[in-house]
Amino acid sequence: MVTALNRDLERDLECDGLLECLYDLNELDRECFTLLSEAERRLTIDEIAERVGRERSTAYRSVQRLLEAGLVQKKQINYDQGGYYHEYTITDPDSVADTMQEQLNDWYAQIGYLIGRFREKYGEGSEDVGSPPPVT
Repeated sequence: MVTALNRDLERDLECDGLLECLYDLNELDRECFTLLSEAERRLTIDEIAERVGRERSTAYRSVQRLLEAGLVQKKQINYDQGGYYHEYTITDPDSVADTMQEQLNDWYAQIGYLIGRFREKYGEGSEDVGSPPPVT
């Protein structure tokens, strides 16, 4: 496992690779995120679908995954005569980076707990290490 972790740490992770790892994004999700990050303005689902060459419903599902992950934000635009549509843009990168740092800290705490459990099970003594820290 240490070798596998070192191998992962040694490879050159680009931002997209980091997002893929932390948010379990698929290829289309990454493509939509990149498109939105490079866009000079907010985009509609129809514009996103056209630019990624997919059906509207497929692009919508991908953008929904990005919304649920907190990587994209939507804004409702109301028509004067009634009705509305949404435009999408990426979430502030500093906010996303803060969330990623929190996830890393939680992961670190969980690994620390598991190491403690390992020591308890295989090491000398049997002190109770308690419950794992909550994952947020």
